[in-house]
Amino acid sequence: MAEFTEFFAQGMAFLGAGIAVLTGFGPGIGQGYAAGKAVEALGRQPEAESSIRTLMITGQAVAETTGLYGLIVAIILIFAS
Repeated sequence: MAEFTEFFAQGMAFLGAGIAVLTGFGPGIGQGYAAGKAVEALGRQPEAESSIRTLMITGQAVAETTGLYGLIVAIILIFAS
């Protein structure tokens, strides 16, 4: 049975960190889509600017949390391994 060395464990941690950073693609696409739809809504109803902006910023903040969780996991994997 092969033994795992610390170099192998560190390499797997770095690989996991790289995969965890990929979680940034989803929020980027989602936030771009939300911003585009907000601009479309502003074009149709300019008088509702404040409510549209509030809803868009709230939605983007919620969407960004998944990217931040991925970043935190990646940092933990890099520095705690």
